[in-house]
Amino acid sequence: MLRPEFWVSRQVPSGNDRHSLNLRRLWKLTVLIMSVVAIGPLLVVTGADYKVTQESIESEILLRTSRIVSNTKRSVQFSLVERMSALDFIVQDNSYEELSDCDRLTSILERLQKSFKGFVDLGVIDSDGRQACYVGPYELAGVNYLDQEWFRNVVDQGMHISDVFSGFRRVPHLVIAARHEVPGGGFYVLRTSLEADFFNQLLSGLELSGDGDAFIVNRQGILQTSSRRHGAILDRIELGMPRASNTTVVNETLGPHGEQLIVGYSYIPETPFVLMIVKQKPVLMQAWRTTRRQLLFFLAISITGILVATLGVTTYLVDRIYWADLRRVATLHRIEYTNKMASLGRLGAGVAHEINNPLAIINEKAGLIKDLFTFTDHYANDAKLMAIVNSILSSVERCSTITRRLLGFARSAEVESSPVDLKSTIKEVLGFMGKEAEYRSINVTMEIDDLLPPIQTNRGKLQQILLNLVNNAFAAVKDGGAIAFSASQNDQQSVTITVSDNGCGMTKHELKRIFEPFFTTKAQAGGTGLGLSITYSLVQELGGSISVDSEPEQGTTFTITLPLHGTPKEAPADAGLTR
Repeated sequence: MLRPEFWVSRQVPSGNDRHSLNLRRLWKLTVLIMSVVAIGPLLVVTGADYKVTQESIESEILLRTSRIVSNTKRSVQFSLVERMSALDFIVQDNSYEELSDCDRLTSILERLQKSFKGFVDLGVIDSDGRQACYVGPYELAGVNYLDQEWFRNVVDQGMHISDVFSGFRRVPHLVIAARHEVPGGGFYVLRTSLEADFFNQLLSGLELSGDGDAFIVNRQGILQTSSRRHGAILDRIELGMPRASNTTVVNETLGPHGEQLIVGYSYIPETPFVLMIVKQKPVLMQAWRTTRRQLLFFLAISITGILVATLGVTTYLVDRIYWADLRRVATLHRIEYTNKMASLGRLGAGVAHEINNPLAIINEKAGLIKDLFTFTDHYANDAKLMAIVNSILSSVERCSTITRRLLGFARSAEVESSPVDLKSTIKEVLGFMGKEAEYRSINVTMEIDDLLPPIQTNRGKLQQILLNLVNNAFAAVKDGGAIAFSASQNDQQSVTITVSDNGCGMTKHELKRIFEPFFTTKAQAGGTGLGLSITYSLVQELGGSISVDSEPEQGTTFTITLPLHGTPKEAPADAGLTR
């Protein structure tokens, strides 16, 4: 039942008048071509959209990760610099003798702990590496640090932040130390320590998507904080150390077990630390997989619809060709019987050609009869008789009207003025740009008085004026811009139409030449400079005036004044080129 008539029919004409087309082959070829033409662009567009959407989501993931890494790096760096500055201030504000007083050092530590989080202890170390005074929870008084790496670094550098290490206390911590010269020669070092949990507190508040993990390593790849997936503190990470960089870097890589990872890192300046944030890419792309399923579902539905429509339309058209071919063959057998009717046809054509002459005579005679009947009371009062005469005259007039319409159908003539509803005309013009406004998110508004009367003007020219101004406004505004129409009646003689936009605007120099032929501010974009010149001429032809007000980057407003009951002037031959 679903197969077309031509596919199953056995009705084939005989003799030399067989079908000239292989309808099955035509049907298959048409279905193939229409399917390729319709589905091909759909597949290309869908593939491009698929790729662009995927790249956009991946790019957004990388950018979001980069922002988190950069912001967190600045937070960690600021916290360390803040504590270094506090330690340097203590060194500069106190003498060696004052800092060697353990009671005073205890007071300083208490004030530090109230102002800053993380400070564990304070110690004053002489130039021989011996801790002369120590305040804190550990038994470290008198400990010698001369062979400690951090002590050698602070002696060389003046200020030093160490890696996280266990040291004498056997607890992971990091050291911040400052060297100060003693008048008369020699130096001493003021040292404080921060527990490793200091970093964990900075990182614990991060909201990481994609089952993310944030941690800090030193430049040898040793974890300075605990990590959810990549080891405990002081373990070596399996990911390997990223290359050194002065900026935040985010890239994709494979984990030690082949998992897809998004890794963002940043070397923290003036410290031995590297901040790393690792996310699971499959988790981050979960939203994309949902979108992908929807996209593929839409593609499947679209292809199915196209195939159904293609099969239906092709079958219908080829079936019509089949029946037309059958009728053609049958007609060929009847042609020989119609040849003898040709002479009769020519005679009929001659009669038809001459029909206008009898119609003219009928019209004249019927008019004469009506005039004669009018002078005779007996006939003039006969309603039935007069109705018959009037029917003859109206029929003749109808035939004449039909003839004139046929003769004038292709004849061009100047359109006369007519009452034009301004609001509906503006809506019609805006209808041409509706899709572009929706695509570019341009807000188009109209403020037109519902009581505004129709204006007597040339509708076609008014449409062209409005369309030119709308095109200019759309070219001037950026995506998301605004265009406003308003119309109001000034008095009993004229109406004012304004077209405003918030686009790029024009300078005073451009305003002086805006209506000159071939002057354009969009030469690189293909502007010809004739649009506003022609608009100016059309407004003049309608008996009106046009003005413009504009400021750079503030927008442009065109104001048109048209007569309410004006009569359009005849357009000059060079309309739009001179004024």
